[in-house]
Amino acid sequence: MINESELLSLLADLESFNVERTTSTKDMAKFCEAICAFANDMHASGKPGFLLIGADDKTGAPTGLQATDELLRNLSGLTSDGNILPPPAVTVYTIPLSSGAGDVVVVEVQPSELPPVRYKGLIHIRRGPRKAVANESEEKLLIERRMANLVTFDASPCVGASLSDLALELFAYGYRPKAIDAEVIAANHRPIEQQLASLRFWDLQRNYPTNAGILLFGKDILYWYPGAFVQYVKFDGDSMGSPIAAEKRFKGDLGTMTRNIKDFIDIITTTRPVPVDVLFEKMVSDFPGEAVRELVMNAVLHNDYSVSAPIRFFQFENRMEIFNTGPLYGRACPENFPTQTDYRNPILAEALKTLGVVNRFGYGVARAQDVLKRNGNPPAEFEFGNTYFKAVIHKRK
Repeated sequence: MINESELLSLLADLESFNVERTTSTKDMAKFCEAICAFANDMHASGKPGFLLIGADDKTGAPTGLQATDELLRNLSGLTSDGNILPPPAVTVYTIPLSSGAGDVVVVEVQPSELPPVRYKGLIHIRRGPRKAVANESEEKLLIERRMANLVTFDASPCVGASLSDLALELFAYGYRPKAIDAEVIAANHRPIEQQLASLRFWDLQRNYPTNAGILLFGKDILYWYPGAFVQYVKFDGDSMGSPIAAEKRFKGDLGTMTRNIKDFIDIITTTRPVPVDVLFEKMVSDFPGEAVRELVMNAVLHNDYSVSAPIRFFQFENRMEIFNTGPLYGRACPENFPTQTDYRNPILAEALKTLGVVNRFGYGVARAQDVLKRNGNPPAEFEFGNTYFKAVIHKRK
């Protein structure tokens, strides 16, 4: 975070590539474009970008803005609604000016380690002090920069795989139109490898699909990742020693697998009417479907696919248990869960949001708890293992 003296210097530097000033407080599309451009850090400066709200763009003079909680909430939510992908690290704060000239709201954006970052399918960048949409050459530079920053499993190449291992029609007709602006697709004449690479599904340097590319579009997922499936078991009792009443395995590319799981959860979490008073009744379920879906999709999203063990989804008479391999990741820990989110699989997180599997980033567990409370269930419980994460949903009493 910058202080007032540093802010005043940024306000005065009208030609800076990493500063944008605006008098608007409601143009969220403009703010998102600025965040996207700063995250892409086309200048490769490694420096954060600053969107300064409450300052004149031509003179840098403060406008007397009085920052409100609503404005700060709206700005803080810009990277969680899935329009900016992958979501960059953003900090929002207010600096009251000691001169009495009002407030300046600062949106501080860190350069992304996984460029190119898109806002609604378009790659926004800074060319000097102005925003622009990246051309193919600029996009290629961003892709090459990402290759040097590979750190996560899903961004790493799947060594030994080839283009023939991907169901390219699934990418071209099922995913790409949801991720890329239609005009960009129409003007795109690049080889399919470059198109995949622009969305982090192909490693141009090594000429392999990435692990994310295989998980999302692979023809034979289990050949490459033997544990990349969800095993459902229903027990006729309250323990794993109880007789098995039903079982089912969900496999395939992650888009198809998650759609099938969602449909299945709708079947096993049917609702029934419960009287509220003499005149009214409400629909409830022993295990509310929305909460179950959120926690199962959370397991799919955060699973460690480098481990040859499936996601386990067990249903007992009195509870449901959902296990995925991999403990809490990065900055997330038991002490700050679930308010602090970090992603083991940031590319898969972006893809599942694009496909509509994830609604918003970082809200799944909180949403599940809210649904459980409204349905009359106890809160979900969580177990933080050294090699796994476990969620428990208790039956409605």
